[in-house]
Amino acid sequence: MRIGELSNRSGVPVPTIKFYVREGLLPAGKLTSPNQASYDSGHERRLRLIRALLDVGGLSLAAIGDVLRAVEDPAQPVHKVLGVAAKRLTPPQRDEPGPESEDAREEVAALLKRRGWRAEAHGPAGESLAEVIVALRRAGHGGFVELLDDYAAAAEPVARADLDYVGRRVAREDLVESVVVGTVLGEAMFGALRRLAQADASARMYDGDGAGPGGDGAEPRGAEG
Repeated sequence: MRIGELSNRSGVPVPTIKFYVREGLLPAGKLTSPNQASYDSGHERRLRLIRALLDVGGLSLAAIGDVLRAVEDPAQPVHKVLGVAAKRLTPPQRDEPGPESEDAREEVAALLKRRGWRAEAHGPAGESLAEVIVALRRAGHGGFVELLDDYAAAAEPVARADLDYVGRRVAREDLVESVVVGTVLGEAMFGALRRLAQADASARMYDGDGAGPGGDGAEPRGAEG
């Protein structure tokens, strides 16, 4: 197909497609003449992946470039590709190291040991969790940290579901792409499901008894926000 048809099918404007090609996010089309190139379904699929990572996953173009380069490198084991995607999904550390941070890191390491998780306590995800623990305590909600094991127990089947989906892929291109989708977009999906579950739990626990939101019989306001 020509670039105009690719644009219509993918919903991505032609100038944006050309920009992605220049930035190395999208392979160039096959030249059919000095001023014309042909594109195929692989280009359409890549465009849809880029837009999903950008619009739903919230990744920057630089982060998407890092992930796509890992996807395209046949020497990268799938586990490493997952690590790249997770690293780019995790916000950079904002706080300077201090006693609070060190205590939180020790709690993360202890959690991993209790759960028997083969993950790095000082990796991007571990550091992000430590930051959350510090922020909770600074906000006066340190008791929330007591729920770490409950959250970890809930995360385990979700992680297995992610990787079961990955395991159904056969071709390496499908395999690594599903790893990225499961990591980045699965994060957004799980967050939305959690908010929906909170709305349901709030309605069941507080609606109609006057003790909380929705006491007037209405749907609890703000539960999904």
